[in-house]
This record gives sequence, C-alpha cells and structure tokens, in this order.
Amino acid sequence: MSCLNILIWHIHGGYLNSLAQIEHNWYLPVKEGEYSGRSPSLFLPKYVCEIPAAEVRHLKLDLIIFQSPKNYLEDQYEILSPDQRLLPHIYLEHNTPRGHPTNTQHIVDDPNTLLVHVTHYNRLMWENRRTPTIVIEHSVAIDPDALYRGHLERGITVINSMSQRGRLVGCDLFLHAREQVPLDCAGMQSDELGGIGDISYRLLHRRMADYRFLFSPIRYTSLPLSVVEAMMIGMPIVALATTELPTVIEHGKSGYLSCEIAELIEHMRRLLKDPEEARCLGAHARTVALERFSMTRFIRDWNAAFQLVTGDRVR
Repeated sequence: MSCLNILIWHIHGGYLNSLAQIEHNWYLPVKEGEYSGRSPSLFLPKYVCEIPAAEVRHLKLDLIIFQSPKNYLEDQYEILSPDQRLLPHIYLEHNTPRGHPTNTQHIVDDPNTLLVHVTHYNRLMWENRRTPTIVIEHSVAIDPDALYRGHLERGITVINSMSQRGRLVGCDLFLHAREQVPLDCAGMQSDELGGIGDISYRLLHRRMADYRFLFSPIRYTSLPLSVVEAMMIGMPIVALATTELPTVIEHGKSGYLSCEIAELIEHMRRLLKDPEEARCLGAHARTVALERFSMTRFIRDWNAAFQLVTGDRVR
C-alpha cells in the first residue's frame, strides 16, 4: 500500500517498537512533561520522527492513532487542527476495562472510528457500543540474538510499577511465590520490591534469557508483552490461567497455567530441578510464538486496518 503519514503518541514503548516496524512515516508529538518521543532503548527506524506538539497542526497527515482517553478526549483538541480532526482515525485499546469487567462502556462511541483491540478477550469484555471493532494480536520486535539459555536456577517476573498496581498485576502473588522459590522481578520501580530495576528494552531479553522460566502473576489485564517476548526467545511460562493466556499457553506443552498459586509454585520447583523439561517447554513456546505472533502477520493485519479506514484517501 502507499506510504502514509501517521500521527501516534508514545504511550506504550514496547508496542510502539513493534508498530514502528511497519514502513510508514510515523510522527511522535513531543511536549515536555506530557508526551515523550523517540527512546534510545527502542529499535525505532529513522522514519519515526519527533515533532513539537505545537507544530503538529501544520503536518500533512493521513491518519491519527489514539491510544488513551487523554489522547482522544483532550490531546486531539489541543494539538490537531480542525481539518486534521476530520482525518481517518483509529483508537488502539491496549487494556481490559478498569471499571466493571463486563458492563463498562468504551469512551469511543462512533461509527466512523475503528476500535482496534489487542486481544479477543479485550473485545469480549468491553461494551463497544456503535464503534466497529477488530482484533490485531501482538507481535514483538526484539533482539534476534536473544535466545533462551536458562542456566540460572531462578524465575523472573517482568512488570512495570508492580507495587503501585497491586493486586491487579498480582504483586501479592509474586511476593508470596518469592517466599517459596527463588524469583527476581524487573521493570520500572521493581527496585522498590528488591528487584533488579528497569532494564533497557534493547538489553532486557538477553537478560531474561538467563532465567529458567517467566512467572506472570497478573490477575486481570491484556495479554502481557513480557509473555510474548519470553515465548519468542524460547522461555517456558508459568502463569495464572486468566484473560487471554489460556488461548496462548498450552498447559504442559509450553508452560503451566493454573488459578491456584500453590500449584504454580510446584511447577516452578519442578522446572528449577529439571532444566531439560524447561528447554522442551520453551522450545514449544517459541514455535507457537513464531507462528501466532509473527511480525509478518502483524504488519499485514495493521496495513489492512489502515487500508480499511483510509480507503480512497490513501495517497
């Protein structure tokens, strides 16, 4: 398809890192204290450009992508021109409803907006009202040389701001499991829990690859990118059987799932004692990830969405 000029805010660095692999002209509005631009920790191509927020209204754009309530309800009225607000647009929804899990209405209620969910579970739970929806599942653009080694007899959990997000992301379950088995945590503010801190995205997956397994204690959220990343490097997963994960992890084949934390702890202990089982599970996880979460499929799905909303307006 033709090359598009697309405006998108830097909201989720890992997802932006994947989306930017699609060869269009991407513009990131920058405003001190509000919007960040390029990050040296990401693998962003040269066609991803920063632009001061005050200059956005002078851009020749083809498409706007919103990713947060603030983008949709406030930012577009502050930085876009009236004509730009009439351009084709997409709302990319990364999260499950934070209110009632089944009865929360999405903030977008517009037949002329395409609402893109990142998992089928997310689309199922939101009340999407009149807005047309599609699902584009994740992919990840990580260091291709980051491959599972698993020589450390420890597990790792990768979650940002885990102590602040509390039970939602299973902070209590992580702390309980850490009393029973050797576990480290990484991510922003993980040092507050005695973790190893925030690691640059460029280096994270090489560091993860040393651990025996990834533990995801998240109760209720979208499919964690850390799970997809771990699968891509060939790492076994131990996780709660919640949200989209039961459709991703095959119990006993690519990892272990349960809603019983004691059962998950037993699986962790077994993987720590049996590195060969961990390697076999991780190899199957990688096979699944390479098929389901491939960058080729991700790019194809997103370009189809761009074509759908822009139609004849593609330059």
